[in-house]
Amino acid sequence: MAALPGIAQEVIDETLAHEQTSLWGDAWRRLRRNRLALVATVFLTLLILMAIVAQFWTPYSYFVEGVAPIYQGPTAQHLLGVDDLGRDVLTRIMLGAQVSLKVGIGTQIIVIIVGVVVGLLAGFYRGFLDTIISTVINIFYGIPDLLVALTLVLLLGRSLGIIIFAIAFTQWMNMARLVRGQTLQLREREFVEAARSGGAKANRIIFRHILPNALGPIIVQATIGVPMAILFEAFLSFLGLGVPPPTPSWGAMAADGFHAIRIAPHIVLAPAIALSFTLMAFNFLGDGLRDALDPRQKR
Repeated sequence: MAALPGIAQEVIDETLAHEQTSLWGDAWRRLRRNRLALVATVFLTLLILMAIVAQFWTPYSYFVEGVAPIYQGPTAQHLLGVDDLGRDVLTRIMLGAQVSLKVGIGTQIIVIIVGVVVGLLAGFYRGFLDTIISTVINIFYGIPDLLVALTLVLLLGRSLGIIIFAIAFTQWMNMARLVRGQTLQLREREFVEAARSGGAKANRIIFRHILPNALGPIIVQATIGVPMAILFEAFLSFLGLGVPPPTPSWGAMAADGFHAIRIAPHIVLAPAIALSFTLMAFNFLGDGLRDALDPRQKR
């Protein structure tokens, strides 16, 4: 009889693994039927490839000035023209993609680590710990995100790492609240009760049973959070508080060309279009993942 809890635990794990496999397989089938999500995936894949290529090769050096007359429009040699200092815009767009992707993905990595851990602890243990964490989250919600980010950047500096940290510092609450809500629901499910009655420890229940079943909403939230972080960085760069020059950023490029938008609109349009398409692609992908991972969408 002493072996029964172990056998019950194995049955629970096998059942859970089968359900997860079915969920992800069914989600992939639904995602493939979403044309906007597929187009967004292709665009983002090409964007990532461009950023990788830019690490090793660009048409021109991004900081060398005077490669062509200033404000020159698109030509065969400079497909997107040159800016107010005679720098190739295409080169700077390629490197600006690196900055945007690093900010978006790097921010969400921090948000996931902090938000998931905090949300799991608050939702699983509840009680006093949940009260403290919920109070801290509500306090952060009451402070303007821009004020917090600007303060951190001004105090700590304008490096890319500081900007990522500053943006993540304003976004972790959304992930923590989402994971807390998911944990509160999942901790009452039958498979969690069965694992608990089988003698499973709290850590095993959290990371083997609750977290895997909450991955869908977490992935969707992270996907939606990436464009928010990219837009936040672009706004900071537009204000002159982004990555320091000569490192190109789409927001800084738009700010640099704004004063000459009438005579050289390509300087503003190129980064603005790149930023807009990237934000739309992440949003379409996030919507597609949300629909694909929602069990109510099964058909």
